[in-house]
Amino acid sequence: VLGCGCIAQAILSRGHFGGIVTINVGFPMAVAMAIYVSGGVSGGHVNPAVSFAMCLFGRMKWFKLPFYVAAQFLGAFLGAATLFGIYYDGLMSFAGGQLLVEGENATAHIFATYPAPYLSLTNAFADQVVATTFLLVVVFAIFDSRNMAVPRGLVPLVIGLLIVVIASSLGLNSGCAMNPARDLSPRLFTALAGWGTDVFTAGNNFWWIPVVGPMVGSIFGGLIYVLVIEIHHPDPDSGLKAEPSEDKAEPLEDKAEKYELSAVM
Repeated sequence: VLGCGCIAQAILSRGHFGGIVTINVGFPMAVAMAIYVSGGVSGGHVNPAVSFAMCLFGRMKWFKLPFYVAAQFLGAFLGAATLFGIYYDGLMSFAGGQLLVEGENATAHIFATYPAPYLSLTNAFADQVVATTFLLVVVFAIFDSRNMAVPRGLVPLVIGLLIVVIASSLGLNSGCAMNPARDLSPRLFTALAGWGTDVFTAGNNFWWIPVVGPMVGSIFGGLIYVLVIEIHHPDPDSGLKAEPSEDKAEPLEDKAEKYELSAVM
C-alpha cells in the first residue's frame, strides 16, 4: 500500500506531490516498515526471491517456503486492492474515467512495473537478474553474523537503504521490481479491476520478466556471496585470538574488558 502509494501520489498529482526522489526513498522505506512489523514473526520476508535463496543456501527450511510465498503474493494483492480503493476517485478523474496501461495518462504503472520504450526483453531480463543479484549479495552480508554484524534493530532500515541505492541506479529500464510478488500480484489485480489483459501484453509481453528474473538473480546473488565472501571467513577457533589492549592512556575503569581481535594468517 505505502510503496505503490508513493507512485500513485506522484502520478495522480502529475508531479506536484512527488516524483522520482519521493518514490525512490518512500518505496524502500515502506519495505523497511513492513520488515519491522513482520520481522519478529517471520524474519521479515516480503520477497519470494529472498525466501527462495534463503532456503536454497540453508538459511531457512524448505517446508516453510510455500507458506511464505503464498502470504507474500496474497499480501501484495490485498495491498493493491486497498490502494485502488484509497485512490479510486483520483484514478477515475485522472484520464476521464479510463484505466490505461500505456500513454501519457496511463495509471497501470502505479501498481506494477513496465519497461521503457527502448528496452528489449533480453536487456530487461538481464536488468532484473543483475539488480536482484546485488540485492541478495548485500542481504546475505547483512544477515551474516561473521561479517559486519548489523544490529538486529537496524536490519530493516539498512535493507531499505540498500533498495534506495539499487532503485536510484538501476531503476530507469523498468522500475527495478526485484520481487515477483510485488509485481505479479498487483498486475493481476489491475487486470481484474479494469485495466484488462493489456497489463500482460504491454511491453512485448514483459510481465514474466519481473517474476522469473529475480528468482534467477537470487541464485546468483546467494552463490556469489557464499563463494566470494562467506567461505573465506577466518575460523574463529583457529584464526582469531583475543588480546588485552595495551592502551595505558585510558582510565582504569575504561580499560576493563577491552580486547582487540587479531587474525593469524
